[in-house]
Amino acid sequence: MKIAFDVDVIKDLGITRMVHQVAEWGYKYIEQSPHPQINPFYKHPRASREIMAEYKQALRDTGLELSSFICVYRWSGPDELRRQAAVKNWKRLVEIAVEMDVQVINTEFSGDPNQPEICDEMFYRSMEELLPIFEREGIRVEIQAHPWDFCEENNETVDIVKSFRSDNVKYVYSVPHTFFYDKGVGDVASMLRYAGSDLSHVLIADTRNHTKHCRYIVNPPGVDAVVHQHVGVGEGMWISTRYSAPCAK
Repeated sequence: MKIAFDVDVIKDLGITRMVHQVAEWGYKYIEQSPHPQINPFYKHPRASREIMAEYKQALRDTGLELSSFICVYRWSGPDELRRQAAVKNWKRLVEIAVEMDVQVINTEFSGDPNQPEICDEMFYRSMEELLPIFEREGIRVEIQAHPWDFCEENNETVDIVKSFRSDNVKYVYSVPHTFFYDKGVGDVASMLRYAGSDLSHVLIADTRNHTKHCRYIVNPPGVDAVVHQHVGVGEGMWISTRYSAPCAK
């Protein structure tokens, strides 16, 4: 088991300082979430020679390792041109992962909840092209359900993962998305059991139950959006394996 720190909250420090900060906190592994100089959200990877050389040197200096990348690309459409661009982005990120000796990339569907059938079709179209590359390069792609996506629930996402029958496609359980995964129940144990051996990655942060009366306000009224939180462990709502607790004060 590897316990890694997601450097999203310190990405503004610069590459060298970012890596050294993780080392000072006592971690051995880094999970590299989207970074504007490496793997930005939705855009083609950057990862210049200079940046990656600096990254490698910082890892050598600290003894840290990259455990995984996180990427977010529109590989489920619903726009076909965006989907094609996302596949190109994926291919380049796989090359970067191989260069950095990283074998795990975790991701999400990045589709549109209002067009689930189209997004499902486009996701499988992307995977038809990408899965042979993942398998050839020894990359394990781990997929999570995410709020405001064409697939937001735990069990449905696990079913999609299992449909590939590939050891190179696994499931990510993201704790701060728990209440989206089972419509506000928060029955973590049941969801983990359902994932079974296809669960390979857990993202840890606290959260609150968006289905309770926590006074969330999104403007303008009726906007097509969802609300969830990633907060420090202990700062959110207690998640029960049996029932949902009252809203945190």
